[in-house]
Amino acid sequence: MHNNGSHKIKQFFFVLIKLIIVVAAFYFIYTKIVENEHLEFNKFVVFLNKNEVFSLKNSLVLIILTGFNWFFEITKWQQLVKVIKGISFISALEQSLGGLTASLITPNRIGDYGAKAIYYTKPYRTKIVLLNLLGNMAQMIITTLLGCIGFTLFARQYAIAINYTNVITIGIIILIIGLFTGMILSKKHFKIKGFSLISVIDFIKSIPLKTHVLNLILSCARYLIFSFQFYFLLTVFNIDLNYYDAMLVITSMYLLASIVPTISIFDVVIKSSIAVFLFAYIPVNEFIILSITSLMWLLNFVLPSVFGSYFVLNFKLPKS
Repeated sequence: MHNNGSHKIKQFFFVLIKLIIVVAAFYFIYTKIVENEHLEFNKFVVFLNKNEVFSLKNSLVLIILTGFNWFFEITKWQQLVKVIKGISFISALEQSLGGLTASLITPNRIGDYGAKAIYYTKPYRTKIVLLNLLGNMAQMIITTLLGCIGFTLFARQYAIAINYTNVITIGIIILIIGLFTGMILSKKHFKIKGFSLISVIDFIKSIPLKTHVLNLILSCARYLIFSFQFYFLLTVFNIDLNYYDAMLVITSMYLLASIVPTISIFDVVIKSSIAVFLFAYIPVNEFIILSITSLMWLLNFVLPSVFGSYFVLNFKLPKS
C-alpha cells in the first residue's frame, strides 16, 4: 500500500514537471513576442501583412524551408544514435522536438542534453550526451568555418576596422584556457559521470568515419537551408541584394551570434542586435532586419517547440 502511494506521488510530480516545462516555455515565448521592446507586436503584424509575408506562395516556401531545416536535424540525430541503438525517424523527431521545448529556457540550450538522455535507460545516457555533443559540435564547426570565410570577405568589402591586437590577445587567452582545461581533463583520475577523457576519446574513435562525415554533411545542409531562408525573407521585404553579398552578412551574423553564450529564449535578441549592426553597412532598414530575425526565430524555434510540447506532455520514462 505504501509503495502504491509512493508511486502515485512520483507520478504526480513527474506530470507536474512536464507541465512546468511546457508552461514556462510558452510563457517565455509569449513575453518575447508580445513584450518585445525592440519590435512592437502590432506594428510587426501590420508590417508582415503589408509585405504579403503570409501570402500562399511565401508561406509555403517558408514552411517548406523550416521543414527541411528540422528534417536534416532529426535525420542527423537518428544517424548519430544508430551508433549505439537503432531508432525510427519518428522517435528521433520526438526526441529532437521534445528536447528543443525542454531546452528553451536553459543557457545555450544545455537542457537539450538532459532531455534527450532521459529518453534512454541509464546504461545509454552518457553516450547519448556525447552523441548530442558531437551533433552540436559539427553544427558549430560548419558555422565557424563558413562564418570566418564570410566575415573575412565582409570585413574586406566594407573596410571594417578590426583591432587585430585584441583579436590575437583573445585568441591567446582562449588557447591558454583550452590547454589548461585539456591538462586537467587528461588526468587519469579525472572523470565526468564515471567517464574519463580517455574513454570519451575512445568512444568517439569507435564511431565509424562514415557517421562523422554524414554528421558534418547534414549540419552543412541544415546551415545552407536556414541561411537561404534568411535570404528569401530579404527578397520578400524587397531588399535588392544579391545572394553572395547577403551571405557575407548572414554567415558573419551566425558566427558572431554563436560566440555569445545566451539563454535560448534570448537568442532572437542577440541575433537581432548583431544583424542590425552588420546590415547597417549595406544598408538595410533596421525594422526589416528585426522583423526577419523575429520571423526566423518563430519559424525555426517557436513553431517546432509547439509540436515539441506535445511530446513533452506525452513523455513516459523508459522501462529499465
